[in-house]
Amino acid sequence: MSPDVDLTAPTPGPHPLRDGLLRLDQRVFEAVAARHWPGADPLLPRLSRSANHGALWFAAAAALAASRTPRARRAAVRGLASLGLASLTINTLGKRSVRRPRPVLDPVPLVRQLKRQPITTSFPSGHAASAAAFATGVALESPAWGAAVAPVAAAVALSRVYTGVHFPSDVLAGAALGAGAAFAVRGMVPTRAQLVPPARPRADVPALPGGEGLVMVANTASGTADRVRALCDALPRAEVVECEPGDVGAELEKAAGRARVLGVCGGDGTVNAAAEIAMRHGVPLAVLPGGTLNHFAYDLGVEDVRDLCRALEGGEGVRVDVGRFASGERSGIFLNTFSLGVYPELVRERERWSSRIGGWPAGVLAAVRVLRADRHPLEAEVRGRRRPLWMLFAGNGTYHRMGLTPGRRLDLADGQLDVRVVHGGRRPALRLLSAALAGPLTRSPAHAAVQVGRLRLAGVAPGTLLAYDGEITETRGDLLLEKLPEALTVYRPLAGNTAVKEPSWRPGAHT
Repeated sequence: MSPDVDLTAPTPGPHPLRDGLLRLDQRVFEAVAARHWPGADPLLPRLSRSANHGALWFAAAAALAASRTPRARRAAVRGLASLGLASLTINTLGKRSVRRPRPVLDPVPLVRQLKRQPITTSFPSGHAASAAAFATGVALESPAWGAAVAPVAAAVALSRVYTGVHFPSDVLAGAALGAGAAFAVRGMVPTRAQLVPPARPRADVPALPGGEGLVMVANTASGTADRVRALCDALPRAEVVECEPGDVGAELEKAAGRARVLGVCGGDGTVNAAAEIAMRHGVPLAVLPGGTLNHFAYDLGVEDVRDLCRALEGGEGVRVDVGRFASGERSGIFLNTFSLGVYPELVRERERWSSRIGGWPAGVLAAVRVLRADRHPLEAEVRGRRRPLWMLFAGNGTYHRMGLTPGRRLDLADGQLDVRVVHGGRRPALRLLSAALAGPLTRSPAHAAVQVGRLRLAGVAPGTLLAYDGEITETRGDLLLEKLPEALTVYRPLAGNTAVKEPSWRPGAHT
């Protein structure tokens, strides 16, 4: 007999409150056993068995992920993470702390009883904990999907009493533990809703009923077909232009000349090109995430067609900062990040090998080659002293980290460049890792972080690689980074936000 089914512990002495609750628990159990619900006898035992070892919830997570929406995929992952924590807690602490025997099956009709009775202790219910953990985790990320999963989770919890394998208090305790596990996961990894930036400063952008006046340019290389079809269904008056990567710039230019609102669907590089054109033409930008990472759209609070359509038809928008870099006669903007050093070198190495061995192997090989190199990829003059650097990173806005999540921007109009530097020296991998783990507000001999509105780097060798929003180019000498405050007007849903609108957008205001 395994330790968690050892029921030989001494019986505790009398305790009026505890004994009264146990008697009530037994009466409720017997009342459920005596109750007959039409259709429940064939359904609930099967449902209870389907939840063994979490199989039902893994299937539900797969169904959520198959919906191919970011929110549903995150909800599935969060549900499984919550289930895992709840199961770990039940199996390591719960079952071993309270060695309660299973109920006697005499009052339970034979048709309801499970063919294979569980042999573990009764308190708390692992099935109820898993059901509550998965449903609560899903609901914390996506209330709509949570509402769909909740009735199934409740039925699984009920089935454990209906089939006679648990007392009601076992189920209630398990459900409470499962919900607590989901909230604990949220404490470690915040939901997307906890990280939505403030809707400020607001801009008075035109409402587009049915999408009239929107010209959406979609980069077909980003795998945007499904999103574009959904947009056409939701906004039938919008004009959609699908094009190959080489034609994106020209199509964006033509679209900006005839559109009330310029739309773009693609990855961060495509969105960067659209932002530069929208600023030059003085039109607001509508971003539909269509790439792999979609940092700008997600930090803005736009995840899918539904979010963007609500903003477009409601005339809801904000102004955001834009980063700008200049090196000799070469210049550009960045909405997300700018970097020098290891990262651009890594991207170049990855592109060199990806066509031969594939993307992921090429990325691993590139990291090994770059981090093992003796040569520092970057040298710059800092405070009159020339120093080797492994990496210089500048974010368009301050990046914050909550729990175990990667850094996210909580304010896209804070006027700051978030500058991180990893100094030169031995063991670059260790230095880069320590900088990543330490966070944005720490300093050490290996790395430093500061928030500024403008940064000038002297002594950067011409030809040094730089990366901006995933694009790679070369420097032409000394480098200037600066912020363009509130330079871009973009659509984003503002529902539920009570802030007062700020001065209105006008054509040509940010050129």
